[in-house]
Amino acid sequence: MNPIQVQPPTENYANPNTCFFHVLFKAAALAFYILSTLFISSFVIIFVVTVLLAALDFWVVKNVSGRILVGLRWWNEIDDMGESVWKFESLDQESLARMNKKDSWLFWWTLYLTAAAWIVLGIFSLIRFQADYLLVVAVCLSLSIANIVGFTKCKKDAKKQLQQFATQTFASQVSSTLQSAFSVV
Repeated sequence: MNPIQVQPPTENYANPNTCFFHVLFKAAALAFYILSTLFISSFVIIFVVTVLLAALDFWVVKNVSGRILVGLRWWNEIDDMGESVWKFESLDQESLARMNKKDSWLFWWTLYLTAAAWIVLGIFSLIRFQADYLLVVAVCLSLSIANIVGFTKCKKDAKKQLQQFATQTFASQVSSTLQSAFSVV
């Protein structure tokens, strides 16, 4: 019986600095939140510093590491009608195919594991009846989930563009083959 093992690809990181900062702010926000209760008695300081670190993580993931590590970028705009419109951007398919697998693995796993960690911390806050700390967790979790939703939608949009491109390429190839076959006759 073979247990399923999730292992990162064996190649090296192509962007180690970006990977470092991608993980740094996530770890810093979680570590500060967990350890601060041991050393700091002021809830305001814990709230401000933890949310600031989570906001820095949100910004780094959304604007830097998402673009460099997985070739995706997203944002949300409000149009003239007051409707929320999601915008997605990705590298061309050839560039996406050349993205480093280990960078991508790190990006997606840390994105999901961070949200899972905030959920666990939220459960602990509920069990201990600490509504104020639950507020900190809720803010940090909402920032994590916003990035998860944005990048997941962006990834799906990139796959849809690839399918459309492949369909158009195949159709034009068949069309040109048929045209050349009938032009010979």
